[in-house]
Amino acid sequence: MNQVPIHDTPILGMATRPRLSKAIEYGNPGNFWVEYPSGLMDLTRSHHLTADAAEPSLVSSAQLDIPVNGERTIRVDKSKTAAVIIDMQNFFLHPELRDHPTGLKCVEPLLEVIPPLRKQGVKILWVNWGLTDAELHTIPPSLVRGFMKGGYGGFGSEIPGNFGRLLMRDARNSELYGPLQEEYLKGQKAGTDVWIHKNRMSGLWGHQTALDLYLKENGITTLLFGGVNADQCVSGTFVDAYFQGYDCVLVEDITATTSPAGGLENVFYNAGNSQGFLTNTSKIISSG
Repeated sequence: MNQVPIHDTPILGMATRPRLSKAIEYGNPGNFWVEYPSGLMDLTRSHHLTADAAEPSLVSSAQLDIPVNGERTIRVDKSKTAAVIIDMQNFFLHPELRDHPTGLKCVEPLLEVIPPLRKQGVKILWVNWGLTDAELHTIPPSLVRGFMKGGYGGFGSEIPGNFGRLLMRDARNSELYGPLQEEYLKGQKAGTDVWIHKNRMSGLWGHQTALDLYLKENGITTLLFGGVNADQCVSGTFVDAYFQGYDCVLVEDITATTSPAGGLENVFYNAGNSQGFLTNTSKIISSG
């Protein structure tokens, strides 16, 4: 009878991680998680595992317990948590520019989850393509080609319909889609929302990106991800954040892609079983 070696890939053929039989602390003395047999994953880095393995009580004024897939609940520090919403821009969602029905379905749940997150003190980061003319000269050929069709168009080219130059800062096609732009402006005025430009598929590619600087300067450790496209810019940023040691949580009903079947499912599988956690807006809203 063939058996998978105990030290083989931990997510091999696994639908979900089994519960622990005893509490475990992961990481190091300065940067750690604690997982308990109850399913609680304490990501706050505020209580080390004690000798009696007792679970610390929730400090509701500073912490939030969010149910995630796999029969787990993650406990996060509100002041160190941010929502990272990627590329929900006109270029990717507006019906005059693209047919993206699954992306458009993310708009309503996104609008529903943002106010409760703001109320809990979670920052809302809108991470979007926003190029400068200087950056057009530094983009590698593979990326340039990917945004052209038949040798035409591409970054900085004019888009018909008063949408401006493709993914350039302050162009109409680079604005957030429909009501999301209004929601951002509301949050910007209140000081809860921040617009962050990126110039690659990943918002964390390169040395000291705008997103990386903001997260480090504000002591953010836990990231709630959503946006489009799931298997491109969202996963690119998600995986880079995972590599850098952030706590990564993918919110499935505000994440979509235009890719064929399998693209979205693969992102969800790896996010929930290996790279971090998977949840949805209903679970987030109920946690408050």
